[in-house]
Amino acid sequence: MSDILFTHSYFLRFDPKEYRAMMPYQPLGTLYAAAVAREAGYSVALFDSMLMESPEQIAEHLVRHTPRFLVIYDDDFNYLTKMCLTRMREAAFRMARLGKKHGCTVIVHSSDATDHQEKYFEHGADYIMFGEAEQTLRELLEHLHGNGAAHAGEIPGVAVRDADGSVRRGPRRAVLRELDSLPMPARDLVDVAAYRSEWRRRHGYFSINVATTRGCPYRCNWCAKPIYGRVYNSRSPRCVAEEFKSLKEQYNPDHIWICDDIFGLKPGWVEEFSRHVAELDAVIPFKCLSRADLILRGDTAAALSRAGCATVWIGAESGAQKVLDAMEKGTTVGQIHRATAKLRAYAIRVGFFLQFGYPGEGDREIDATLEMVRRALPEEIGISVSYPLPGTKFYERVIGEMGEKRNWSESADLAMMFHGTYSTEFYRALARYVHQEHRRQQGLRAMRSFFTNLPVPPNASRRVLLLPYHTVRAAFHSFMVRRLRRPVAPVRIMLPVVQPAGET
Repeated sequence: MSDILFTHSYFLRFDPKEYRAMMPYQPLGTLYAAAVAREAGYSVALFDSMLMESPEQIAEHLVRHTPRFLVIYDDDFNYLTKMCLTRMREAAFRMARLGKKHGCTVIVHSSDATDHQEKYFEHGADYIMFGEAEQTLRELLEHLHGNGAAHAGEIPGVAVRDADGSVRRGPRRAVLRELDSLPMPARDLVDVAAYRSEWRRRHGYFSINVATTRGCPYRCNWCAKPIYGRVYNSRSPRCVAEEFKSLKEQYNPDHIWICDDIFGLKPGWVEEFSRHVAELDAVIPFKCLSRADLILRGDTAAALSRAGCATVWIGAESGAQKVLDAMEKGTTVGQIHRATAKLRAYAIRVGFFLQFGYPGEGDREIDATLEMVRRALPEEIGISVSYPLPGTKFYERVIGEMGEKRNWSESADLAMMFHGTYSTEFYRALARYVHQEHRRQQGLRAMRSFFTNLPVPPNASRRVLLLPYHTVRAAFHSFMVRRLRRPVAPVRIMLPVVQPAGET
């Protein structure tokens, strides 16, 4: 028997693209919330949906643990939860209804529930928590045990539906600034062996996730910040190094995914972290997300290398400066190329996030992005199309052009949800072409490395062997892109007036 059964709504199986990739990570946000509740004296259990087949499987856990509370607490560190995929929403609804059937008070925390509170109340939620929610959960539980606030709707970060059907919301809770005060995530609740087995079966190594910061202070106008807002708080370098040490001793991972929106933003943080992990013998290869301008700052690239960084993903987005400025990205195409070169100088792999379909992007801007990828040739790329999320300036700009479809069903959907320059089919074909052309270019580089002084990349032989396949596939998808490259309507450029990003 447990006081609280925690779960989250992300089922890897319901996202075919991610299921094929099979890179499952533990629900850190859920585990932090469970650790805080346990620290407050509650007994906790977990239904970890990540590797489960259906939401109906939670029924067995409800019977086994007979919890008073079912807390559907989505992982705020999993960027896919920001997209509010409809398959995951439906899973959350089903688990909430099953929780009610088993007599639970149902508490929900997610980006989707924040934006669509009424829908969750209609499907079984008793309380919805918005904003950073560990302390909110603690106060709500105290209230439900007869202590604290007289009404749940007075608690910062809580929304509740009154008997008359109206929703009462407490004020927004201030974010936690002293992140070191949080207990370590309750990883003991997770079947770590199942994660390790899937990673090693599919990739030959085991990766585990760590969060070192919360929030992002930058102003990219398409990026939603429903949980933390435009703030940035960081754990201390020593605290993170000690977590690396603990993970190394307890789970011996081969790799770590630092799942921050922006890693190491504070000046000197990465340099100090690199010293601490060396002192503690806690260096573990890791990947992280950063910005081109931050990589060019001071000793950052060298410090990343000393700390064990294997891969940095950069939000490159576009090879057209016009588009970057319209997004209010605050970086330049030149910085992207220089950051790539600097990381490679320290043998750090580079990934590019690319975004097509932003208002004002036409043929010339798309071609500029393709040229940027060919020239920089990052080791990995991730492709999306502009996705309007509630609460963003971009969403407000295009909401008048949006139809009934407001969310993707899965992360590979790539549906245009506003009136873009081209059709959804065009952008899907473009994504397939860019992936195949990228692999073709990698094969060509691998082949050249055998006959020149270029470094021979990993898996060079395999890339060369696959070169004919990717060449044929790239040609086919290039044909499809040209065939579908017909504007669906005159391009309406809806760009804010911004100052171009300065070079650094």
